[in-house]
Amino acid sequence: MLLLEVDGVSKSFGGIRAVDKCTLEVEAGSIVGLIGPNGAGKSTLFNLVIGTYSPDVGRIVFRDERIDGMPPYEIVERGLAKTFQIPREFRSLTVLENVMVSARGEPGESPVLSLLGLRRVWRREEELERKSRDLLALIGLSELADEPARNLSGGQKKLLELARVLVMDPSLILLDEPVAGVNPTLSLKILSLIEDLRKSGKTFFLIEHDMNVVFNRCDRVIVMHQGRVIAEGKPAEVRAHPAVLESYLGG
Repeated sequence: MLLLEVDGVSKSFGGIRAVDKCTLEVEAGSIVGLIGPNGAGKSTLFNLVIGTYSPDVGRIVFRDERIDGMPPYEIVERGLAKTFQIPREFRSLTVLENVMVSARGEPGESPVLSLLGLRRVWRREEELERKSRDLLALIGLSELADEPARNLSGGQKKLLELARVLVMDPSLILLDEPVAGVNPTLSLKILSLIEDLRKSGKTFFLIEHDMNVVFNRCDRVIVMHQGRVIAEGKPAEVRAHPAVLESYLGG
């Protein structure tokens, strides 16, 4: 089943076409890698999918519904979320609080309900705290739950970024360089966690420059160059593709 369809999407900035008639698909339950040289349009494409930018032309369809032009919060509500290459934690909040404030539809966000102090609000807060603690246990940060997020290492912040996305219950997660700048031990932990989450029904679409990660962990690989998709398929097929060898892997 197709979860995400990008159909003929283009985006220009000041006369420079960052994404040029891009077409691709992501199937439910898969891990799909997006690779290409710097400036290929990968991050711009992700920002188009998540709603940060609107395409000049083309369609973006998620779960059989067009989402191009929707604001990011509406796209998140539909079950699509994104992590950032550089984690954007709330530095003064604890690790647990960072996860809790990222949840969708948190009733404590409503001033009226908060002032009324309704029991269902309290129950929801308790449920959310339990869920957030369970996610921290899943990613291995339970012992740091009450630690200020600013004290985490780079790799731990990547894990926290993933927990903040998971608390939203998305079906499709866009990962922007999930193991960039992370030590080998934590990289392996993050990649194993992604695989476990895929087995539980999550779908991942990731940008990654580490070719070992892409070719060993992804079901399918899509290659962009100068804003266009130039190759896609199984890792072994893409690795041997002449256009990929020439434009990205160095011939």
